[in-house]
Amino acid sequence: MVRVPRTKKQPARPKRPTKAELPAHARVILRGLKKDYPVAVCELTHESPFQLLAATILSAQCTDARVNMTTPALFAAYPTAQAMALADISHVEQLVKSTGFYASKAKNLIGMANAVMTRFGGEVPTAIEDLVTLPGVGRKTANVVRSVVFDLPGLPVDTHVLRLSKRLGLTRKEDPVKVEHELNALLPPAEWGEFSLRLILHGRRVCDARKPKCGECRLATVCPSRQ
Repeated sequence: MVRVPRTKKQPARPKRPTKAELPAHARVILRGLKKDYPVAVCELTHESPFQLLAATILSAQCTDARVNMTTPALFAAYPTAQAMALADISHVEQLVKSTGFYASKAKNLIGMANAVMTRFGGEVPTAIEDLVTLPGVGRKTANVVRSVVFDLPGLPVDTHVLRLSKRLGLTRKEDPVKVEHELNALLPPAEWGEFSLRLILHGRRVCDARKPKCGECRLATVCPSRQ
């Protein structure tokens, strides 16, 4: 008699948490992310709030690695809002061309710098209501600046945060602003910024958009999307 080897039974996929279970579910995810990424860092190179604001504007539909290759020359020429406000747009376009959409990005950089100078006395504002009035600045960019350089509550929702928060069962929303508000309700404000940074790091290193490495993921035991 030929014995057929038994296949190893895979553990059941975790169920999507109910609304009442979401806060506890979010805390489990946060603890797991802290173990894998004890130091949560923004990977955009910068030396000031203005430079982070400019780098984040450039990061739209562009990788941080590419932005970090671009900003040294940009910030050497225009290190401050005062310098950028007086920049020649064709020169800025040339410097940021490799980040894509360079015409609109150059326009936004110079417009942002002028607004910082004329409306905020040369200092990048801290209030999200003020930040989002600057050219090229939406809620994601505003929350990056608030949480990274000002140590204020802010949860940036980029493509990684949007993808992972849906996969992990934290939200069903598609709109980044709605996702931001839902995640904010699940965690203390002091955790918002670093939670976003850790999700981004996890999205880049493990939970890839096309081929997530579920076998290597610490969160697989609680992930309702585990493959």
